[in-house]
Amino acid sequence: MLPFAVDQFLGGFEKYNQAIWPMHVVAYILGIAALALVVKKTPYSDRAISMILAFLWAWMGIVYHLMYFSTINGAALGFGVLFIVQAVLWIIFGVVRPKLSFQWETNPYTIIGAVMIAYAMVVYPILGTLLGHGYPRSPSFGVAPCPTTIFTFGLLLLTNAKVSKSLLVIPFLWSLLGISASYQLGIREDIVLLVAGVLSVGLLFWRDRTALHIGRHSAHA
Repeated sequence: MLPFAVDQFLGGFEKYNQAIWPMHVVAYILGIAALALVVKKTPYSDRAISMILAFLWAWMGIVYHLMYFSTINGAALGFGVLFIVQAVLWIIFGVVRPKLSFQWETNPYTIIGAVMIAYAMVVYPILGTLLGHGYPRSPSFGVAPCPTTIFTFGLLLLTNAKVSKSLLVIPFLWSLLGISASYQLGIREDIVLLVAGVLSVGLLFWRDRTALHIGRHSAHA
């Protein structure tokens, strides 16, 4: 059982969204910029995308979890720390020791990733409105964990090189935790969160394993 009621949860989002406006606009600008940097590759695209992800996860960890959500759920203190750790991981693996490589390619990974991004940024808020908890009483892209995690998985599927598995742990754990809460709270648009987590992790493991197998086969040829 959750330590708060549905009205308390949605009311918390209403206060949070009203307090941080116009951060939502900034989040969408950053999200669109990240996608544009994937499509139109530059020498700094990979680092810039990683910095955008780091900023969004740090914001959610510090502002959403520690400053707001913790007032109705003590577990948010732990969630906040995890999200901050994830932000640090984006900096380490995407900026300091850049190993993330994003590229728009014509393959199933890109198509699925693009669908996830479109869902997080466009379909998610529309569904929330249709289900009776539209803005400001709803999670919003870039400033709330669930839609932003779906977006994150979408971006990771747009990579064209091996992704460090340490970058997947916290988003995947949140996809499991988020779906449990969404079921109890009636936030039906979050159902895709679990699908995004399981599908993305599975596809990335499969892609990297296949690439390794092909590499070994070529080396012996």
